[in-house]
Amino acid sequence: MTTTSSSAPTAHPGTSGAETLPVTDLGGGGPALVFVPGWCGDRTVFDPLLERSARLRRSLSVDLPGHGESRRPGDYDSSLLADAVVATLDAAGVEAFVPVALSHAGWTALELRRRLGPARVPGVVLLDWMPLGAPPGFADALAALQSAAWREVRAALQDLWTAGLDLPDLRRYVADMGTYGREHWHRAGREIAAGFERHPVPLEAFAAVQPCPVLHLYAQPDDPALLVAQQAWADERPWFSVRRLEAASHFPMFEVPAEMVAAIEDFVGRVA
Repeated sequence: MTTTSSSAPTAHPGTSGAETLPVTDLGGGGPALVFVPGWCGDRTVFDPLLERSARLRRSLSVDLPGHGESRRPGDYDSSLLADAVVATLDAAGVEAFVPVALSHAGWTALELRRRLGPARVPGVVLLDWMPLGAPPGFADALAALQSAAWREVRAALQDLWTAGLDLPDLRRYVADMGTYGREHWHRAGREIAAGFERHPVPLEAFAAVQPCPVLHLYAQPDDPALLVAQQAWADERPWFSVRRLEAASHFPMFEVPAEMVAAIEDFVGRVA
């Protein structure tokens, strides 16, 4: 296995000058898995998954611009983020791959499928997201992230993600998310809100791209009605499947990594 980690993004001429991202690259065989973290977090969130998935196929995780080991300065939007992911994969020689997108990185996964098509992106795995749309009050929270109240919203999210869980790795990761400041959380609120404004029901957007096979793995929230709604969607649309994990946090890879890798591998085997 090989690991590539670059703390300084470099220009990649194959995608209109887009910069490549710091990447961990393990294992071999395709299609590869490409793990994309959510806003205000870094790629170490996927370490519990990579060490297992790399035994089965090539597995890569990236840092977003300005996150983790990436020192890219300045503001950017979701389109530039997709540019950077494509440039990174092109530079690494990755052909067919399945994005594994944590939370609102689901918008990036959708854009990758839209740009690259089914030959290169045969399916997408969503982790702990909102594929049927944002819940009541979520738009207000996103607006607050872009206001003077952003610290309070950040603290409330951190409490939600760790409540009742004595998992040192989880608590460390969530604490690290708290080190990101106003610029990062403001951007997160803005870009997530823009995504839901364009596509209030994300799965409808995935249906429009030929449609795209999607697996949703999640732990939060523990709401039976939400699972039933997703199962009903899956019953009518064979390209979508859902599984609620035996976990409690927004970051279930710190609780049930083996279960997650097995579910992802089963999905990839069906769509590749």
